[in-house]
Amino acid sequence: MLGRAVYAEFARDCQVMATDIDLNIDWLKYADVRDFAQFQDSVRSFSPDVLINLAALTDLEHCELNAGDAWLTNALGAENAATIARRLDVPIIQIGTAGIVDGTQELYNDFEQPNPLGIYEKSKYYGELVVQRLNPKHFVFRAGWMMGGGPEKDKKFVNKIFRQIAAGSTELKVVGDKLGTPTYTVSFARGLRIVAGTDLYGVYNQVCEGDCSRYDVAVEFVRLLGLENRVKVTQVGSDYFKQEYFAPRPASEKLVNMKLHARGFRHMPHWRDALADYAKEFKAVLPRL
Repeated sequence: MLGRAVYAEFARDCQVMATDIDLNIDWLKYADVRDFAQFQDSVRSFSPDVLINLAALTDLEHCELNAGDAWLTNALGAENAATIARRLDVPIIQIGTAGIVDGTQELYNDFEQPNPLGIYEKSKYYGELVVQRLNPKHFVFRAGWMMGGGPEKDKKFVNKIFRQIAAGSTELKVVGDKLGTPTYTVSFARGLRIVAGTDLYGVYNQVCEGDCSRYDVAVEFVRLLGLENRVKVTQVGSDYFKQEYFAPRPASEKLVNMKLHARGFRHMPHWRDALADYAKEFKAVLPRL
């Protein structure tokens, strides 16, 4: 999801080597962040000016059931990346998550103390901390509810909603008691480029402006598709999906871009504007369904 947007943003006028363990696009080369020696050889062969670590397991339920895999990818992978970047004396960009908060308050700025609840969040928070400890030239960007990648690559909420619609559903049951801040991959990637072009190292919340519930996103997405008269969105509580989505999630993971704003960065759009842009990718395939 995010990799596609970051590659497009940087490849416009930079030489980019993009890697993964799943070579599903022709511009990818193989590298495994969990294998230090192989990963280091891969990075050294390119000699980058900056190392961007997007590697992560982000399915919360998978992480709960496969904790070792989550820790090795999200935690050790970040530690390996930070170590390699430090050895090359180049900055590292690490991606964090809003999910590291515990939801006991409504809004969280960049400076407040996280308290991760589940394996995914704990492993990602370790990744944040170890990057800061190992490499002084670090940027950590915390994302909220990610949306991006389109019908083919989006593994998250928006595409899950779209797949139900594409399958013929005329009613969507959507949780209304979980609050957060959507984050558009295209805008997020642009932000990486803008902020990492400075030496203002540190941890940044970087989410779309505004906040909402999952229900709010679904209602707006259906409207943007022009299907509000054909598809009903029904609000339910989290318990409705407790069997399928059993991993702990905070009631609110709403972030505010306090540090970005204080340093004069205002590149993140409102989530409704971002969703309007993103929805065009889905609307384009509707006639074929």
